[in-house]
Amino acid sequence: MTKQYEILAAGECLVDFVRDANTAKIVLEGNPGGAPANVLAMAAKMGISTALVTKVGNDSFGDFLKNKVEEAGIDTFFVATDEAPTTLAIVSLDKSGNRSFSFYRNGTADVRLCIEDIPFETISSAGVFHFGSVSLTAEPSRTATLSAAKHAREQGVKVSFDPNLRPLLWDNPDEAKEQILRGLDLANLVKLSDEELFFLTGTDSIEEGIRILESRYSFDLLAVTCGPAGCVCQSGSLCLSGLTFDTDCIDTTGSGDAFWGACLGWLLENGKLDKTLSESELITLMDFCNAAGSLTATAMGAIPAMPNIDAIEECIRSVPRVIVPRG
Repeated sequence: MTKQYEILAAGECLVDFVRDANTAKIVLEGNPGGAPANVLAMAAKMGISTALVTKVGNDSFGDFLKNKVEEAGIDTFFVATDEAPTTLAIVSLDKSGNRSFSFYRNGTADVRLCIEDIPFETISSAGVFHFGSVSLTAEPSRTATLSAAKHAREQGVKVSFDPNLRPLLWDNPDEAKEQILRGLDLANLVKLSDEELFFLTGTDSIEEGIRILESRYSFDLLAVTCGPAGCVCQSGSLCLSGLTFDTDCIDTTGSGDAFWGACLGWLLENGKLDKTLSESELITLMDFCNAAGSLTATAMGAIPAMPNIDAIEECIRSVPRVIVPRG
């Protein structure tokens, strides 16, 4: 019998080596990462059943990732071991905790995910299938990921997409835009950063960017995260903004993934995957997601920093909101 999961995700799983750019020496701290794994880790913190479809290398980094992903409550049955090395990312932090990336990913394991690795039968019984654009940067992972998303959509499974744009991984911006738009064509639930929205729509206005996407697609939910300025979310004809929380920012790695994992988890827990949200529901959802993202930025790494429900609810009750004008 096929095991059922509330969220099944396909995509990169890698080691995030965080470098403090303010030190005289290069000192790296390795943490499990990769946007799809981060999203699942946040949802798993909420008690959501999750599984990851990916490939890691037959090396110490791959062993590390499988162990840490399992510890995070994510089923690793579909995490395959490949002869290619595990993908590595170097994350450099500035004094505000904001990060920049460089990657060691040429022919590495996650790129070699192929269509034979996709558990189509298991996807058919999932609540949500989630993916991002990093696995669309090269073959065979591009075809495998898009085939999985297409199958999910055809089977009536909700498809979640977070482009998680990393320009350094693409040959050129036009290719990135083309492939991300292919992902949007398949998605029901979409999370974008404000920079990604501007990149895709050619505008510097969040409201105008949302209108452009609304004219092309019929998403069940669209969330645009704006860093310290919070978020803007649209459900049906309702479009609202929400403030983030005044927490101490150490490392923003994974904050957007925590936001989205919390969002998917909240929708599942509250039976709202197939529903248009009311104003009060959308406000509650944004508070929950913003708190998850804010708390994740208070510690190093992504998966290790994901908060539990009690911490999120306490943040909503007791931490002041940040009022930052959107640019």
